[in-house]
Formats: sequence, C-alpha cells, structure tokens
Amino acid sequence: MGTPLGDFVRARRDSIQPQALGLPERGRRRSPGLRRLDLATRAGISVEYLTRIEQGRDRNPSVAVLNALADALSLDMAEREHLRYLAKITGGACTAHARPEPPRREVRPSVLATLRLLEPGIALVTNRLGDVLARTAAFEAVTAGSGLLDADAPNLTRYVFTDPRARAFFADWNDVADERAFDLWLGPAAANAEWLSEQIAPVAGPEFTRRLHRHQVPHRGTLRLHHPSGGELRLLRETLELTADAQQLLVLLPADEETAKAVDRLRSGPHGRLRAIS
Repeated sequence: MGTPLGDFVRARRDSIQPQALGLPERGRRRSPGLRRLDLATRAGISVEYLTRIEQGRDRNPSVAVLNALADALSLDMAEREHLRYLAKITGGACTAHARPEPPRREVRPSVLATLRLLEPGIALVTNRLGDVLARTAAFEAVTAGSGLLDADAPNLTRYVFTDPRARAFFADWNDVADERAFDLWLGPAAANAEWLSEQIAPVAGPEFTRRLHRHQVPHRGTLRLHHPSGGELRLLRETLELTADAQQLLVLLPADEETAKAVDRLRSGPHGRLRAIS
C-alpha cells in the first residue's frame, strides 16, 4: 500500500521528461516521465531505496534524502514544503489510525470581530477542508445565486466536486478543483480529511480521487467568477493563516475597476448580516 509521500514522489517523477534535465532519450516506455534509475542517480540513492519510498515500504527518509529528492526533482519552494509535510504525516502513519471525524466548526469571537471590521469587504473564515465557517454580507452578495451557500453547513470542496453549478460559477474550475483537493492534505487533521474524502469520493468519482492523489501544488492566481447575474468578477486573494485554530481568514479584493463596480452593484442589493456557522 502506498503513502502520500510515495504518491507525491512518483507523481513528480512521472511529470518530468528526461530531456528537460538534459538526460538522453532511452526509447519508448510504457509509463511517462523520469525512470527510477535516473532519479535515484540524481538524488544519490539506490534504486531499491527509491522504490521502497514510492511504494510506502520506507516511511521515514532522512532530511538529507528528502532534500536530495527535492533537488533531483527540481521542486520549487511550495513543492518542497509539501514534500516535507507529506514526510511528516507519512512518518506518523504507523501510529494508531484515528477514526475519521468532522473537524471543529467554532470560530473565536476575536476572529469574528476581525471579520466584522472587514465589512463591506468580501471575506470569509474557512478551514482547509473548505468549510465556510463565517462570512461577510459582501461574500454572500458575490456568491448569491451560485448555490455555494445553499447548504446548512456550506463547504467549498463539496460544492466544487458535487454541484454542477460550480463548473459554471468558477471560470477556472480545473484550477479551483486542484486547489480544493490539495488542501485536504493540509488539515485540520488527517482524520478530518479522511472523513470528508469518504463523503465526496462516492459522488464525485474518479475526478476527485485522481486530483487528490496527484498532489498538484496550486499557484492560486486571480480567482475568476461567472456571476449568475451576468459578467465576470476577477478577485485577488489574501489569506491570513489562523494556525492555532487550523482555520484561515480569506479576503477577496477586486482585481480591476470593472470588478470593483460590479461588486458595488451586488453589495447594494438585499443581503444579510455577518453569519457564523457552528
């Protein structure tokens, strides 16, 4: 049985063409990407050891080995951080398996007070699973009619993968889907992520599972929304990590004058007050 660390190393190896690293083409292969031999040579480890890592039979590679693999795979800073994170959770996988369970949904009063100060801006509090725990009235206005907030306990990840309206609402749905799948690996806890994955996988099918195990580190560019009222909104994202709570405060800012005017029009319509969901 594989591990998140092994899956990530194998996925990155498969994504690299030998020519990109100045390696000779060794003829046709059944699988794409870099050969284990080539990666092991570049990292200074044996093919047998690399195979054990990829197959999940070695769960505790040293920091030196992780750095060597990162160099050999030409990982950027975000990918290196993800490699170290996966090594951490993979190394702890031999401990007693936690029962899958939903995460806590409480938002601290001081965080809610901060969110109120951001009105009339577009902001929300969420966790890495995508639970929308609190939001400003402007966020409600911008997402009105999309179906995102229809559920009693809205969840961005569930919406993206199970609601057909999400593909129309998010102009770059594929990028957003990669983000949502990737963030499941980051918390709040492995048991929480497994709980949500077990709920989504039967409904979303291979589309979700493939993205989850591909470990595609997202770049999180401008968020483009096709609002049901017509027109496109282009929003910049600023994120404040609430590390102690395993939550995030996300602020969405108009990326251009046209979007700013459209947001003003949406905010002028009827909408509710700040809502916290617990």
